[in-house]
Amino acid sequence: MMLLKRITAGPLGVNCYIIACEQTGVGAVIDPGDDAPMILNVIAQQRLDVKYILLTHGHVDHLAHVSRIKNELGAQFLMHQDDAFLLKGLFAQALMFGLPNPGNPKPDRFIADGDEIALGNLTIKVLHTPGHSPGSVTYFVENKLFVGDLIFAGSIGRTDLPKGNFQTLIHSVQTKIFTLPDSTIIYPGHGPETTVGQEKLTNPFF
Repeated sequence: MMLLKRITAGPLGVNCYIIACEQTGVGAVIDPGDDAPMILNVIAQQRLDVKYILLTHGHVDHLAHVSRIKNELGAQFLMHQDDAFLLKGLFAQALMFGLPNPGNPKPDRFIADGDEIALGNLTIKVLHTPGHSPGSVTYFVENKLFVGDLIFAGSIGRTDLPKGNFQTLIHSVQTKIFTLPDSTIIYPGHGPETTVGQEKLTNPFF
Protein backbone atom coordinates (compact mmCIF):
# COMPACT_ATOMS: atom_id res chain seq x y z
CA MET A 1 0.00 0.00 0.00
CA MET A 2 1.10 3.54 -0.73
CA LEU A 3 1.02 6.57 1.53
CA LEU A 4 0.26 9.75 -0.42
CA LYS A 5 0.42 13.37 0.74
CA ARG A 6 -0.11 16.39 -1.51
CA ILE A 7 1.24 19.86 -0.78
CA THR A 8 0.17 22.70 -3.07
CA ALA A 9 3.27 24.86 -3.01
CA GLY A 10 4.28 28.34 -4.06
CA PRO A 11 2.57 31.20 -5.89
CA LEU A 12 1.87 29.07 -8.97
CA GLY A 13 0.09 26.39 -6.95
CA VAL A 14 2.31 23.45 -7.92
CA ASN A 15 1.26 20.08 -6.54
CA CYS A 16 4.15 18.47 -4.73
CA TYR A 17 3.49 14.83 -3.88
CA ILE A 18 5.11 12.84 -1.10
CA ILE A 19 4.69 9.12 -1.65
CA ALA A 20 5.94 6.19 0.39
CA CYS A 21 5.62 2.48 0.97
CA GLU A 22 3.48 2.15 4.09
CA GLN A 23 5.19 -1.08 5.15
CA THR A 24 8.79 0.19 5.00
CA GLY A 25 8.51 3.98 5.20
CA VAL A 26 10.74 4.37 2.15
CA GLY A 27 9.55 7.42 0.21
CA ALA A 28 10.02 9.91 -2.59
CA VAL A 29 9.16 13.55 -3.24
CA ILE A 30 7.70 14.45 -6.63
CA ASP A 31 8.16 18.05 -7.87
CA PRO A 32 9.23 20.07 -4.80
CA GLY A 33 8.59 23.45 -6.39
CA ASP A 34 8.40 25.52 -3.20
CA ASP A 35 7.64 25.39 0.54
CA ALA A 36 10.53 23.09 1.47
CA PRO A 37 9.94 23.58 5.23
CA MET A 38 6.36 22.31 4.88
CA ILE A 39 7.50 19.34 2.77
CA LEU A 40 10.22 18.45 5.26
CA ASN A 41 7.77 18.76 8.15
CA VAL A 42 5.39 16.26 6.55
CA ILE A 43 8.28 13.87 5.92
CA ALA A 44 9.39 14.16 9.55
CA GLN A 45 5.86 13.72 10.90
CA GLN A 46 5.41 10.56 8.85
CA ARG A 47 8.92 9.35 9.76
CA LEU A 48 9.75 8.63 6.16
CA ASP A 49 13.09 7.59 4.69
CA VAL A 50 13.04 9.61 1.48
CA LYS A 51 15.37 8.08 -1.10
CA TYR A 52 14.44 10.04 -4.23
CA ILE A 53 13.41 13.43 -5.53
CA LEU A 54 11.52 12.70 -8.75
CA LEU A 55 10.98 15.43 -11.31
CA THR A 56 8.17 15.24 -13.85
CA HIS A 57 9.84 17.95 -15.95
CA GLY A 58 12.43 20.70 -15.77
CA HIS A 59 10.39 23.88 -15.33
CA VAL A 60 11.46 25.94 -12.35
CA ASP A 61 8.05 26.03 -10.64
CA HIS A 62 8.37 22.26 -10.18
CA LEU A 63 11.96 22.15 -8.96
CA ALA A 64 12.79 25.42 -7.18
CA HIS A 65 13.32 23.64 -3.85
CA VAL A 66 15.04 20.48 -5.12
CA SER A 67 18.41 21.63 -3.75
CA ARG A 68 17.00 22.40 -0.31
CA ILE A 69 15.27 19.02 -0.04
CA LYS A 70 18.32 17.18 -1.39
CA ASN A 71 20.72 18.94 0.99
CA GLU A 72 18.50 18.16 3.97
CA LEU A 73 17.71 14.52 3.18
CA GLY A 74 20.55 13.33 0.95
CA ALA A 75 18.00 11.95 -1.51
CA GLN A 76 18.90 11.20 -5.13
CA PHE A 77 17.58 13.68 -7.70
CA LEU A 78 16.22 11.95 -10.84
CA MET A 79 14.88 13.43 -14.08
CA HIS A 80 14.81 12.73 -17.83
CA GLN A 81 17.87 13.80 -19.80
CA ASP A 82 15.83 15.57 -22.49
CA ASP A 83 14.96 18.30 -19.97
CA ALA A 84 18.54 18.78 -18.76
CA PHE A 85 18.85 21.86 -21.00
CA LEU A 86 16.28 23.62 -18.81
CA LEU A 87 18.57 23.44 -15.80
CA LYS A 88 20.96 25.90 -17.46
CA GLY A 89 18.42 28.72 -17.35
CA LEU A 90 16.81 28.15 -13.97
CA PHE A 91 17.68 31.51 -12.47
CA ALA A 92 16.22 33.35 -15.47
CA GLN A 93 13.10 31.17 -15.24
CA ALA A 94 12.79 32.00 -11.56
CA LEU A 95 13.08 35.73 -12.19
CA MET A 96 10.44 35.56 -14.91
CA PHE A 97 7.92 33.88 -12.61
CA GLY A 98 8.87 35.70 -9.40
CA LEU A 99 10.11 32.49 -7.78
CA PRO A 100 13.04 32.00 -5.37
CA ASN A 101 16.53 31.31 -6.66
CA PRO A 102 16.60 27.52 -7.20
CA GLY A 103 20.39 27.28 -7.02
CA ASN A 104 22.07 24.79 -9.33
CA PRO A 105 20.61 21.32 -8.74
CA LYS A 106 22.49 18.49 -10.42
CA PRO A 107 20.71 15.23 -11.26
CA ASP A 108 22.26 12.14 -9.69
CA ARG A 109 21.10 10.13 -12.68
CA PHE A 110 18.76 10.32 -15.64
CA ILE A 111 15.70 8.13 -16.07
CA ALA A 112 14.14 6.82 -19.27
CA ASP A 113 10.91 5.30 -20.54
CA GLY A 114 10.27 1.90 -19.00
CA ASP A 115 12.61 2.34 -16.05
CA GLU A 116 11.42 0.98 -12.72
CA ILE A 117 12.24 2.60 -9.38
CA ALA A 118 11.94 0.48 -6.24
CA LEU A 119 10.36 2.26 -3.28
CA GLY A 120 10.23 -0.27 -0.49
CA ASN A 121 7.60 -2.77 -1.60
CA LEU A 122 6.32 -0.40 -4.29
CA THR A 123 7.50 -0.19 -7.89
CA ILE A 124 7.33 3.11 -9.75
CA LYS A 125 7.28 2.79 -13.54
CA VAL A 126 8.61 5.66 -15.62
CA LEU A 127 6.61 6.66 -18.71
CA HIS A 128 8.24 9.17 -21.06
CA THR A 129 5.39 11.55 -21.94
CA PRO A 130 6.87 14.50 -23.86
CA GLY A 131 4.94 17.45 -25.22
CA HIS A 132 4.80 20.02 -22.43
CA SER A 133 8.57 19.68 -22.50
CA PRO A 134 10.76 17.13 -24.30
CA GLY A 135 11.75 15.38 -21.08
CA SER A 136 8.38 15.27 -19.37
CA VAL A 137 7.71 11.98 -17.63
CA THR A 138 4.83 10.35 -15.79
CA TYR A 139 5.33 8.19 -12.71
CA PHE A 140 2.96 5.21 -12.56
CA VAL A 141 2.56 3.41 -9.24
CA GLU A 142 -0.32 1.18 -8.12
CA ASN A 143 -3.32 2.72 -9.97
CA LYS A 144 -1.98 6.26 -9.78
CA LEU A 145 -0.32 8.52 -12.35
CA PHE A 146 1.77 11.55 -11.43
CA VAL A 147 1.74 13.40 -14.74
CA GLY A 148 3.24 16.83 -14.06
CA ASP A 149 1.87 19.32 -16.60
CA LEU A 150 0.96 16.77 -19.26
CA ILE A 151 -2.79 16.72 -18.62
CA PHE A 152 -5.11 18.39 -16.12
CA ALA A 153 -8.74 17.93 -15.16
CA GLY A 154 -10.44 19.23 -18.30
CA SER A 155 -7.30 20.63 -19.91
CA ILE A 156 -3.71 19.97 -20.99
CA GLY A 157 -0.32 21.50 -20.32
CA ARG A 158 1.09 24.46 -22.23
CA THR A 159 3.07 23.69 -25.36
CA ASP A 160 4.31 27.23 -26.11
CA LEU A 161 7.34 27.01 -23.81
CA PRO A 162 10.83 26.06 -25.14
CA LYS A 163 10.69 22.79 -27.12
CA GLY A 164 7.05 22.14 -26.23
CA ASN A 165 4.96 20.49 -28.94
CA PHE A 166 1.17 20.20 -29.08
CA GLN A 167 0.97 17.14 -31.34
CA THR A 168 3.61 15.35 -29.28
CA LEU A 169 1.64 16.03 -26.10
CA ILE A 170 -1.59 14.71 -27.62
CA HIS A 171 0.23 11.58 -28.79
CA SER A 172 1.73 11.05 -25.33
CA VAL A 173 -1.67 11.21 -23.66
CA GLN A 174 -3.36 8.97 -26.21
CA THR A 175 -0.66 6.28 -26.23
CA LYS A 176 0.62 6.32 -22.62
CA ILE A 177 -2.30 7.57 -20.51
CA PHE A 178 -5.56 6.74 -22.29
CA THR A 179 -4.46 3.13 -22.84
CA LEU A 180 -4.64 2.55 -19.05
CA PRO A 181 -7.81 1.47 -17.20
CA ASP A 182 -10.50 4.15 -16.85
CA SER A 183 -10.27 3.91 -13.06
CA THR A 184 -6.59 4.99 -13.04
CA ILE A 185 -6.24 8.18 -11.00
CA ILE A 186 -4.39 11.13 -12.54
CA TYR A 187 -2.54 13.44 -10.14
CA PRO A 188 -1.52 16.55 -12.13
CA GLY A 189 1.05 19.23 -11.45
CA HIS A 190 -1.67 21.83 -10.86
CA GLY A 191 -5.29 21.51 -9.80
CA PRO A 192 -7.39 18.57 -8.62
CA GLU A 193 -6.97 14.91 -9.41
CA THR A 194 -9.08 13.25 -12.09
CA THR A 195 -9.28 9.84 -13.75
CA VAL A 196 -8.37 8.42 -17.13
CA GLY A 197 -12.02 7.63 -17.80
CA GLN A 198 -13.18 11.13 -16.92
CA GLU A 199 -10.65 12.77 -19.22
CA LYS A 200 -11.39 10.41 -22.12
CA LEU A 201 -15.04 11.32 -21.74
CA THR A 202 -14.95 15.06 -21.09
CA ASN A 203 -11.56 16.63 -21.86
CA PRO A 204 -12.20 19.02 -24.81
CA PHE A 205 -8.72 18.43 -26.28
CA PHE A 206 -9.61 14.82 -27.03
